[in-house]
Amino acid sequence: MIRVPGELGKDMCDSHLGMTRRDVLRVGGSGMLGLSLGGMLEMQAQAKETKISGGPGWGKAKSVILLYLQGGPSHLDLWDPKPDAPSNVKSIFKPIKTKLPGVNFTELLPNLAKVNDKFTMMRSVSYTPNGLFNHTAAIYQMMTGYTTDKVSASGQLEPPSPKDFPNFGSNIIRLKPQEEPMLPFVMLPRPLQESNVVGKGGTAGFLGKAYDPYYLYPSGDDMDMNKMARVKTDDLQMRPEVFSHRLRRRARLRDAVNDAMPEIDKAVSKYNLNQYYDQALNLIVSGRARNAFDLKQENAKTHDLYGRNTFGQSCLLARRLVEAGTKVVEVVWPKVANSNNHSWDVHQGLPKRMKEQSAPMLDRGLSGLFADLDERGMLEDTMVLCVGEFGRSPQMGLSTSGNNNSADGRDHWPYCYTGVIGGAGIKRGNIFGKSDKTGSAPVEDQIHPTELLATIYHAFGINPQTVVYNHLNQPRELVKAEAQLKLFG
Repeated sequence: MIRVPGELGKDMCDSHLGMTRRDVLRVGGSGMLGLSLGGMLEMQAQAKETKISGGPGWGKAKSVILLYLQGGPSHLDLWDPKPDAPSNVKSIFKPIKTKLPGVNFTELLPNLAKVNDKFTMMRSVSYTPNGLFNHTAAIYQMMTGYTTDKVSASGQLEPPSPKDFPNFGSNIIRLKPQEEPMLPFVMLPRPLQESNVVGKGGTAGFLGKAYDPYYLYPSGDDMDMNKMARVKTDDLQMRPEVFSHRLRRRARLRDAVNDAMPEIDKAVSKYNLNQYYDQALNLIVSGRARNAFDLKQENAKTHDLYGRNTFGQSCLLARRLVEAGTKVVEVVWPKVANSNNHSWDVHQGLPKRMKEQSAPMLDRGLSGLFADLDERGMLEDTMVLCVGEFGRSPQMGLSTSGNNNSADGRDHWPYCYTGVIGGAGIKRGNIFGKSDKTGSAPVEDQIHPTELLATIYHAFGINPQTVVYNHLNQPRELVKAEAQLKLFG
């Protein structure tokens, strides 16, 4: 018989009830917290990493922020202008000078032009689109480092599956377990999405749900620029009716079950359940995560620095999260990949959409993040990567993926595009790689998206070739690529 210390049921709504079979199951399953949270912390601490070290930037990162420009921004119209190219290639936007002599952006990025001495521009991101010409498949590669077996003619994939490769953030929090009561991995403010395929590449896949990110998707549609003001984290706080003595009683119930079931204790002894239950409890009780999500604690000047829109406030929240101890934050561009208005998927109407919608948000949000992180000294150990799944076609109006394009639109172009990377030992004020005269192909230092993931792993002190086992117990490397060490100072 299981005995629970204290008076059974006295602090429950139905005080006449004693302990039920459901109570016992909840201790082993979900419970008040759901022991899934404790289980997550427990399993994370079991992770083993390959002991390898060395090379520039090794182990410099404590956190990473990925700003994912879902939809594929036009590199020619942002940060790799080609003013001397033919009229159907060069941007309609004027080039402007930046902080670095001889390096130009377009007029769409005036704020970033003032802070590009803080990061590296990669103008040679490139891959050959073997089934990766459309968003979903390209996003999956960018997030996991792997291509998928099932790619339709349109490039779309099946919905997320437990058999998927893990998002790189899930691999990081497994191999670098959380040491403080804070959410290890947060994805916001919307899912990865093309058409009706939602969340592909944004889960822990075969690692299991314990390593999924915490999904923070505020209510409101993608055109709602005030949705971050309605952030709710109800599952990170105790309900008003749950008093501390009730919470502690749950802990005593757990202890009673452990004492009464020695065979289970023996089976799980190596997991140190007390330690991990306490960590989960501390996450709820400490209020650390709830405080990090409270954007009202920031002053008006800081809100203005990032821009008062969904993307800008998501960047600000990303800074608050890593400051509080989160290891991985993924900010997904707040619009469906293949959509109009604010999206980077500019098959039509590029001039208006980029100038009035997407570019101003990117310019203020990204520049504000780099300026703020640098001022706080956080760029020393926080890596920032800003990139899309591909760029846009050099020749305007040309169809490269089977889509219809207007004369002022650009189609998908994975052969050459631009990304931004900085912090955690990455060179400041640097241009890595070079594109040709029309921005069509790299001519120096080509870098593949999988090499970017390898570089992130390396910065965390994780060997990119560390082996994990999939759902079939087959060995798989984190990513089949080497870190690009020339990015580091």
